[in-house]
Amino acid sequence: MSKLTHEDPRSSKATFWLILTTFFWGGSFIFNKIGFREIPPVTFLFFRFALATLLMAAICLPRLKRFNRNVLTKGLIVGAALAATNLSFVLGVSGTSVSRAGFLNNLFVLIIPLLCFAFWRERFDRWTATGLFLALAGLWQLAQGGVEGFNKGDLLSTLCALFIALHIISVSKLLRDEDVYLLSLVQFATVTAVGGLLFLVLPAPPFAIGPVSGGSLVYCAIFPTVICFTLQNTYQRYTTPTKAGLIYTMDPVWSMLGGTLILGERLTAGEWLGCSLIFASVVLPLSIKRLRERHLGIDYRAEGAAAD
Repeated sequence: MSKLTHEDPRSSKATFWLILTTFFWGGSFIFNKIGFREIPPVTFLFFRFALATLLMAAICLPRLKRFNRNVLTKGLIVGAALAATNLSFVLGVSGTSVSRAGFLNNLFVLIIPLLCFAFWRERFDRWTATGLFLALAGLWQLAQGGVEGFNKGDLLSTLCALFIALHIISVSKLLRDEDVYLLSLVQFATVTAVGGLLFLVLPAPPFAIGPVSGGSLVYCAIFPTVICFTLQNTYQRYTTPTKAGLIYTMDPVWSMLGGTLILGERLTAGEWLGCSLIFASVVLPLSIKRLRERHLGIDYRAEGAAAD
């Protein structure tokens, strides 16, 4: 932890690339939903990560000599969390609107401090507690709004937020100096293996990959998977966790805009209120923390960033 005497130019660059990352992530909600019109969700998950694994393997060819058991073990553990995240994600998005799913997924920002308190007794402040209260109010409001209230897709999207939190925590606790590209390769391969197993075991209706669903697969494999993981691992260390969290709150905004403009989704007044409360539950505590950081001039960037 150190005092900031001036704005690090790498921080401004990181902000741009992380915002672009949220744009691609928001687009994944749209393109998954479009792809599901022709391809079942679990099958789509399998093909998406199979393609992403092949692309990352090609990128990692010069790095394979660094591959070892440590990378494999840690990659498998973190990959299991990523598999649970993406499985609940596709099943959640397929069962609710992308607007609702986007805001529900973003609850991971509040779940992380809860898990850290439960397992490591890390205290969270009153603003986080306020955010949790607003989140519960938003979930209750969503349960009252819409045609079906709080449906199965909403529940799975909320569960996805839990798995996102577990994935982020596992990355922060387990991964230190390993090659991020090789770790991403193992994670992608793990999700592919889980998706392939489910594809073989679970009965799936007949499907055909047309130009639209095929394009959706390519988008989801390249942009929110290979590119976003690379951008996040490269640039997040050049900003504070709080600022990164605020940037990531743009993710559901992009998904909502895409759902409205591209898919023609419309939210009821109750759903708007519920989504707004959930958005506020995330933004409020992060904004307070960010203001404190700016006031104190504190830099929480990962160790070693300054040496790069």
